[in-house]
Amino acid sequence: MNQDIYITGTGQTPFGEHWDLSLKDLMEQAISKAIESSELTALDIDFIIVSNMLGERTNDQAHLGAMASAMLPHRPPAIRTEAACASGSVAIHTALSLLESGRAETVLVIGVEKMTDVPTEEISAALMGAADAEKDIPSGLTFPGIFGLIANRYMYEYSLTRDKLNIVSARHHENAVYNPNAQFQVKIPAEKVSQSATVADPLCLLDCSPISDGAAAVILSTKHESPIRIVASQMSTDTLSITDRPSLTSFPATKDAVERALEEAQISREDISHLEIHDCFSIAAIINLEDLGYAIPGQGIRLYEADNSMPSINKSGGLKACGHPVGATGVKQISELTAQLKSSNERYALAHNFGGAGATCCIHILENSNA
Repeated sequence: MNQDIYITGTGQTPFGEHWDLSLKDLMEQAISKAIESSELTALDIDFIIVSNMLGERTNDQAHLGAMASAMLPHRPPAIRTEAACASGSVAIHTALSLLESGRAETVLVIGVEKMTDVPTEEISAALMGAADAEKDIPSGLTFPGIFGLIANRYMYEYSLTRDKLNIVSARHHENAVYNPNAQFQVKIPAEKVSQSATVADPLCLLDCSPISDGAAAVILSTKHESPIRIVASQMSTDTLSITDRPSLTSFPATKDAVERALEEAQISREDISHLEIHDCFSIAAIINLEDLGYAIPGQGIRLYEADNSMPSINKSGGLKACGHPVGATGVKQISELTAQLKSSNERYALAHNFGGAGATCCIHILENSNA
């Protein structure tokens, strides 16, 4: 970053099934909580960015920037970002660019998704907008199917057993017990994961992140200081379809983005104490840890086999147990890591958020100046 950018406020709704709340209601709740948590007023916000993927399909609502702007008394300029499940982190990345350029001094980023009001098959079809409509959809693939193929290949190449894969979801559910905003605040024994219904062999229901409603908001500022600031923001892209890639067992966009983020922050990965990674499916969590450089290929599961791995991994419960309202996830990660750094008094944390099968990836590194 070419200047200090502070996280001055955060807010989040609980993630889950909110039958009595609209998309607008969720946005309002998260925005109010973010402003209340800060020392700012609504009038200090001079730009808004809304991250959302599915508004047109699930809520018959586009133009969410204008909707969010109308929630503040002075109606600041506002836009919407969309990058599939990476929409939230791309919104953060965009906000940082505005702040670095001087076009804005204080930006509100709000991620929101309302997914439970439509049938599951419609959500599955809508989410395939993050894949290749010419190469992936005609073959009948869904995202569980895509990651089922990835899991099968990974198991073949590295001899990962089904029993070991169970550990990932079990660990994330254990973490979510302590998160009041998590969709599933219950422990799940590891053996129960593979006993749940098969969704796309070898992946079972409990390997998959859920359909969720929710919103998260952060306020970023160059003008108003706080102990937590963002010291790196990097974005990388890859092919939309996995059929155009040389390997199914690694996401090159993650590797590229994390190396550039570490260089930008001028730290090593060993300096990072907390990770929030994109565990849309259990196999993705393992691959992500390898691509982030915390394990060699084939050994990512070892971080889950350790009782107290460092850095911490998805203390929020991750996408799997905290929930995955896709447009809100990347923003929630920043909000969550802000709280983790304040609570632990550690110095650095890293957020990893991708869209599609790793087609768009953002890495953000946060620093706690009080540590």
